[in-house]
Amino acid sequence: MTDALTTWAGSHTFRGGPVVHPETVEQVADLVAGARHVRALGSRHSFHDLADGPGTLVVLDRLDVPTVIDPDAGTVTVGAGVRYGELAQDLHAAGWALHTMASLPHIAVAGTVATATHGSGVTAPNLSAAVRGLEIVGAGGEVRTLGPDDPELPGSVVALGGLGVVTRVTLAVQPTYDVAQEVWLDLPWTAALDRFDALMSSAYSVSLFTDWRGDAVGQVWRKHRVDGDAWTLPQAGDVLQGARPAPGPVHPVPGPDPVACTRQGGVPGPWHERLPHFRLDFTPSAGAELQSEWLVPREHAVAAIEALRAIAHVTSPLLLVSEIRTVAGDDLWLSTAHGGDRVALHFTWKPLRAEVDAALPVIEQALAPFDARPHWGKLFADQDRTLGGLYPRWDDQVALLARRDPEGVFANDFLLRHGLRT
Repeated sequence: MTDALTTWAGSHTFRGGPVVHPETVEQVADLVAGARHVRALGSRHSFHDLADGPGTLVVLDRLDVPTVIDPDAGTVTVGAGVRYGELAQDLHAAGWALHTMASLPHIAVAGTVATATHGSGVTAPNLSAAVRGLEIVGAGGEVRTLGPDDPELPGSVVALGGLGVVTRVTLAVQPTYDVAQEVWLDLPWTAALDRFDALMSSAYSVSLFTDWRGDAVGQVWRKHRVDGDAWTLPQAGDVLQGARPAPGPVHPVPGPDPVACTRQGGVPGPWHERLPHFRLDFTPSAGAELQSEWLVPREHAVAAIEALRAIAHVTSPLLLVSEIRTVAGDDLWLSTAHGGDRVALHFTWKPLRAEVDAALPVIEQALAPFDARPHWGKLFADQDRTLGGLYPRWDDQVALLARRDPEGVFANDFLLRHGLRT
């Protein structure tokens, strides 16, 4: 059984089993065909029971699928269990790149796209939006391939594991590029909110780190896309008025050594060594932590931020740090950025599960006027079970899950609890 198998930060212990590590797609198909209930696991970078289930747990870390770059199509096809940091190294060595990276390069491709996980940037949609094709082992063990024009693809990318075990993912790529990262400290809240759109558009990727207390944003991380050898670091401009440049490397969480972070100081380097906040060869983020995140439409960002500042007395004592960033919109049915540009409001919590669980409904009540969608892989409450009203294609998604998996082979408590399965 799986009493020792947990999510990466130890926030959930898996109850299903047996745990299997197939090495080929054929082995995955045989496992699914012979099992009553199946859930797929990648790098387990989630914080609750999303990937858990009552039956077989398929871990994809040993899946032997070659990485294939198609330069004519501008795509790469990769095994589902490959981590983004490893894929990025291979792509860069071949002269290619992804359009964005999440904060952590440690996460697996299939789990990342299945949960609409994202990087940051006003022009950068989430990682799921780069998907151009999927290979899925469905209920009964059949292997299906979905291409870019398949009408089911928008409902199959962010499917929370409910359609089967994804074994291959095809992603759009582009020529490799460099990025330079700089950090500023103590930006006054008045300046940040008065010029919020300009601030978040002042670089290819911008992140604000805060504990919600005081009169200033603790850190502003700006990641600039470098084009050409004559590149120079942009001036601070009005958007950083009142802030000061960091005197040296910093960690977004107060206390830990910044050696785990990607290089700062405005020094250009390969995209995959700057777009994530953390280096692949170090423990990501703080390690012992919990996480939550809600995404609100860009037009509601300032009001939502003010609402969160008003409840700092609830959240700040439990926080390691919060992050504010942007995500461009997409058309994937369960994507948290479906239908328009979003601002992500992220919370990295101390490992205090009971206290954090108590704070979640307070946050969701504060964000309720702003159509806030919780990140699927992180902690949220959804006490009133109202998620369906936040997604225009919700009923289509529910119908697709029921049609492709009528016996509920891939159903689990998470999908049942939030109304995606009955």
